Amino acid sequence: MFDPETIKDLKDAIADCIGADQDVLDTLRAEIRPLRSATRRIQPRATTSISLVGTDGGNNQLQFDPFLVQLVRVVDSSDNEYCLEAVSPTTEIVKLDSRQFNGDGSARTALGEMMSYLGVSTLPALSHMIRPSQKGKPVSPSWVQVYRELVEWAILFSILKKDFGTDTLIVCDGLLRSKVFAGDLFPKLLAGMKDRIEAQWERSRRRIYLAGVAKHSKVLSRYRLAMALEGVLQSDYPAYVEVPRDVEEKAYVWSEFARGDDRAGEGGEINKFVGGKMFLVKFGSQRRDPIWPVDIFLSQVKDSQVVLGSMLADAINGFPVPHYPRCLQKAHENAALVDFDFDVLQDFIYEGVRGSLGVDAGTLDAFQLQDADPAQGRYR
Repeated sequence: MFDPETIKDLKDAIADCIGADQDVLDTLRAEIRPLRSATRRIQPRATTSISLVGTDGGNNQLQFDPFLVQLVRVVDSSDNEYCLEAVSPTTEIVKLDSRQFNGDGSARTALGEMMSYLGVSTLPALSHMIRPSQKGKPVSPSWVQVYRELVEWAILFSILKKDFGTDTLIVCDGLLRSKVFAGDLFPKLLAGMKDRIEAQWERSRRRIYLAGVAKHSKVLSRYRLAMALEGVLQSDYPAYVEVPRDVEEKAYVWSEFARGDDRAGEGGEINKFVGGKMFLVKFGSQRRDPIWPVDIFLSQVKDSQVVLGSMLADAINGFPVPHYPRCLQKAHENAALVDFDFDVLQDFIYEGVRGSLGVDAGTLDAFQLQDADPAQGRYR
């Protein structure tokens, strides 16, 4: 524990730091102040809402050293499963490429369909973050997370061409932005998504809206206190405000993650990573209700009132997280592999290892009974 003299010194040092940084808060308040007058009330709309979610990599690792198998699973809020496959960091990229296509070169999976549309035939060509492993060098497991994200984008792209019975809002888990695509492939994918959305209207007069909701955002983290001090989104009704691009760019270390087509149109660098325009949204009717960062698909920014109004009815019924889209929470519940399901899958790892050990299989049974972390006993 700190002694009283140390606590006093720390208190004085912290006070000095805050005093020296007062200008920082004043600057943030000045940057965010114009948003108070730009706040708009959300008018509720009746639209079907569905959500698409991939399993979280950290919660779906079937681990038994030296093996690490990760499940790539994507489901929607209606519990429709679009993908379920097992991948490990040592999976050969060439073998993974072959899974996406039939023998005649036609697409076998949603990812294969997206790759064909983008004009690539291998995963390294699709993403610079996926590379064949080199013998003798450690394999980074991070590429599996990249692969999972690519599968999610591919399934979203595939869903946009199916027939919809009503006007529908598709709510994605996270902002509509990505840095995993190589070159200008992401803008090409966004253009394809826009074409499929427009085709829905031309073919069946159905409006398909696309938005992404994030749990956290650097923009919101940076300006949260300033917003409270300036009274931004402190209304007694559901409200939203559009975040200007210059405010967004100041929150990111890499400003290109906030540079949309509008910035490119002003003579800036081409947009390679951003598919949505950020809004800060409060779905509750109390002043202190949570605020969420929401990306609206770039071509639908003019319909922001419709998109957020459609999301409002779903968010009001949010459970267990209040004022957070219920369809997104249902999709997370459906995607999670927990309890009995996870235990069964974990047993598959043991069975696979046992089958590969042959005469040494008995050693594995004894090994499983050993305490893997006896040091945990100090917490009991």
